Amino acid sequence: MKFERKPPPPHLKDYIQYCWTLESDESNLLPKTLGPLADGCPGLIFQPSRKGVFFDHHNKQLPEIFVYGQTVTRTAIRLTGKFNTVGISFYPNALKPIFGFNANELTDTCLDANVLPIPQGLSLSEQLLDTSFPAKQIEILSSFLSAQVSKNESSVDPVTRYALSIIIQSKGMVPLKELQKSLNLSERSFERRFNQHVGISPKLFSRVCQFQSSLRQLKNNQYTKLSDVAFDNGYADQSHFIRTFKEFAGFAPYQLQKQASGLADHFLVLLQ
Repeated sequence: MKFERKPPPPHLKDYIQYCWTLESDESNLLPKTLGPLADGCPGLIFQPSRKGVFFDHHNKQLPEIFVYGQTVTRTAIRLTGKFNTVGISFYPNALKPIFGFNANELTDTCLDANVLPIPQGLSLSEQLLDTSFPAKQIEILSSFLSAQVSKNESSVDPVTRYALSIIIQSKGMVPLKELQKSLNLSERSFERRFNQHVGISPKLFSRVCQFQSSLRQLKNNQYTKLSDVAFDNGYADQSHFIRTFKEFAGFAPYQLQKQASGLADHFLVLLQ
């Protein structure tokens, strides 16, 4: 399995964290399951159906190219065929300024990107299928996203962006009441703004940040015992940490090393 991160185009650096590609190992083409992990970020995935097809946990075939929102409910995507996948990881607040709709419309779901308007000519899938080079496919996707940004009147909300930076820097441990007051917002206005621009509440986003921080600590083996990870990341005790980890990952933290091919902070690829 070959996974690569690639930097975003400079003109989209305010919206995209990174682009990525994933290719199957030719010697191992067994069915795989993509287990998305809550990472606080929406994204976009292109998987050419002539190479392999994604199915959701209800066994429904997913579009060839789709935009997905915040993933906070444990789920899994099954692939039949081989990975020949190109993806984009957006910043948490990127959906509204890129596409113009509220981020909570895509929380725990996805949208066929081919239904989004593009300039006259080939559909987005057809353009992507015209080349087999990931770098060219990323270029096509970047042009598509640039066009979406240009035609939308929405812009990155500075208040939400500031709140996100504080929550992320604190690894989800900043007191939200204090943050809300510093922004001169009522609790209701703060939550509404966050749901529109991020897709989930500030409290849930903070919990996702705590989970991601603990996940990185586990992956990097920066602990002696699980209670160290729990307390380092602001959990009341080890049992609370384990419950939260299971909620977002689908397995206990001590099972992480048994999982096959941890590829990124936002998903794992597992043998079926």
